[in-house]
Amino acid sequence: MAGLEPWIWALLLLLLALPLLSRTAKFYFKIGFYCVLCLVGAAVASVVCVLCHGGRTVRNMSIIKRFVQTFKYFFGLRFETRGEEKLHDDKPCVIISNHQSILDMMGLMEILPRNCIQIAKQELLYTGPVGLIMYLGGVIFINRKRTSTAMSAMEEVGNTLVQENLKVWIYPEGTRNESYNLLPFKKGAFYLAVQAQVPIIPVVYSSFSSFYHPGKKIFTSGKIKIEVLDPIKTEGLTVNDIPKLLETCHSVMKETFFRLSDKLNENGTNGPTLQPVQ
Repeated sequence: MAGLEPWIWALLLLLLALPLLSRTAKFYFKIGFYCVLCLVGAAVASVVCVLCHGGRTVRNMSIIKRFVQTFKYFFGLRFETRGEEKLHDDKPCVIISNHQSILDMMGLMEILPRNCIQIAKQELLYTGPVGLIMYLGGVIFINRKRTSTAMSAMEEVGNTLVQENLKVWIYPEGTRNESYNLLPFKKGAFYLAVQAQVPIIPVVYSSFSSFYHPGKKIFTSGKIKIEVLDPIKTEGLTVNDIPKLLETCHSVMKETFFRLSDKLNENGTNGPTLQPVQ
């Protein structure tokens, strides 16, 4: 112990003093620790991925998944999943889910199926070890500021997912949403599914607000409910059907989000009111 660097001693002392800190101090400490954990975990996982698979491949996601699944134990988070078996059908599909915070990565890796790649904004490629591990895991980076470039990339993804029997995970809200609701969906995921004629599988995470709330500086332990909804077919649909498809997915996910989060929707109920498009 005598050889420990001063900063390690400081971290140990801070951990011991954590119960005595204010709620705000605890919040920022946990956020800082989460960021450090992501950076260190990404750096170590990158080395393992290169040694095991030699470079960029979707097979690296199984390694990344095992690393990230340990994070929940540091923060006292528990996951309750329902319908996860729907993700394990060995066929291509587009998976969409709600996007709440930087903690979403833990929820994603909790149920991530095999041969599944993600779509992410290009800026994340330049986040040091985190960008590197995303690259090694086969993540497709999209320049959202250039619509033509983004749509071209999505078309290429559509061809690839069918040819290589891949699944693609997308956050259709397009950005993190900390409100107690769902933002309007962007059309990219639905264009992709219709173009490739593959089903859409919605995944809904319950609200984090009871244990994670940046505005109130809350970051405690808690439970996250995850529900995988029935696949929504796109066979025979065209571009003209995308608005209705988007609306159906948004509605069923929104009402599932309210139900999982124990919040009533606008109609005073907590169950879905629309049936998926068949």
